[in-house]
Amino acid sequence: MGKIIKTKEQWLQELGQDAYRVTREKGTEAAFSGALYKNTQTGTYVCNCCGQALFESNSKYDSGCGWPSFFVPLNGEAIEEINDSSHHMQRTEVLCTKCDAHLGHVFPDGPQPTGLRYCINSVSLKFKKDE
Repeated sequence: MGKIIKTKEQWLQELGQDAYRVTREKGTEAAFSGALYKNTQTGTYVCNCCGQALFESNSKYDSGCGWPSFFVPLNGEAIEEINDSSHHMQRTEVLCTKCDAHLGHVFPDGPQPTGLRYCINSVSLKFKKDE
């Protein structure tokens, strides 16, 4: 299955202004403001734009950074990592492979076993609670 491609107008209508700004224009929500930041329920975090499964709740932890943090993605095919040198910084951007939504960034300061911190915007995600 190929990439999901929509017009700006279609994305805006489906997502609303805040989610559009973050996911389609590579924005960032304010720290500690996201609805999923403190979520502790068991389930799966999926892409807000296309529904692709991205992270399991058992990989989520409180990093104290103000955004939902995960130490490993659900699988290596759900996300793409690319170099990001915007804002005079060197970072690694995390994108959904199905729709190219901007999710957040990954940093090498997370817990074991991976040592990674996937710092993801709440507005880039939807949560599907386990039944």
